[in-house]
Amino acid sequence: MKKLSHDEIALNRSTLDTLHNVKKLPVTVLLNSIRSNYNVGSIFRTSDGAMIEKLYLCGYTPHPPDNTSGNGRKEILKTALGSTESVKWEYAKDPKEVILKLKEHGMKICALELTNKSKNYYDVSPKDFPLCLIVGNEITGVSQDLIDLCDFSIEIPQYGIKQSLNVAVAYGIAIFELRKIFDLG
Repeated sequence: MKKLSHDEIALNRSTLDTLHNVKKLPVTVLLNSIRSNYNVGSIFRTSDGAMIEKLYLCGYTPHPPDNTSGNGRKEILKTALGSTESVKWEYAKDPKEVILKLKEHGMKICALELTNKSKNYYDVSPKDFPLCLIVGNEITGVSQDLIDLCDFSIEIPQYGIKQSLNVAVAYGIAIFELRKIFDLG
């Protein structure tokens, strides 16, 4: 076994020019009122790794600088490591409007949240795609008004004394499991 160099790894990776050839995961992700620039940057990078369809940044979630106005948070770029260019994203103030639009297009809506009816993140079925995964605030999670719009919720079982994981870590676990379920389905 030999560790691969960056050049060797790059030989098997897509580029911005070839990205349109990659089979995307039929998952749109909605981040609602995430506080941390670093969590947002990490979620961008993970979204690139899983090759999701689109990322919506809603509420007061910080967003990367845009190319025209320069508005946005440069700190996100530090953690995202270029993935803000490879992941399609959009800022939308009102998450409910986004959810209702996605529902109109036949997308199932899923919260990554502990609810009285959540199922384990690995129990999602191929029939649940395409879907929108809602990820909520680091402290308060996904708000009840958004949960009311969901078709189902998923959770990551916790075995220690804490009830939750860091939002970017939880997202990473869930999105790669969804990728596996879709690829095997």
